[in-house]
Amino acid sequence: MTAKKGDWVQIHFVALEPGERAEHLPEETKKVPLEIRIKGFLEDEKANIGDTVKIKTNVGRIVEGTLKEINPIYEHNFGKPIPELLQIGNNLWEILEEGENNG
Repeated sequence: MTAKKGDWVQIHFVALEPGERAEHLPEETKKVPLEIRIKGFLEDEKANIGDTVKIKTNVGRIVEGTLKEINPIYEHNFGKPIPELLQIGNNLWEILEEGENNG
């Protein structure tokens, strides 16, 4: 699949090698490179997965890295629902309605 200029893409690059990491970090952290994955709009005319490209982020930064994905999705979430928290909105509305009726 080929991306063209302006497509939403994700790139990857190594920002710091293990020897460049801060001394105060835990040993496990210092042993690995600091890797960056960032999304933005492709600046190059066209590119394929694996190519070195430049992107423009939503805040206008130009960043260079290896093209990893075209039209990437957001995969983060807030975990499994907590039953007690699911009722808070309804409970709050009940409290507010009681306050209006009594005041």
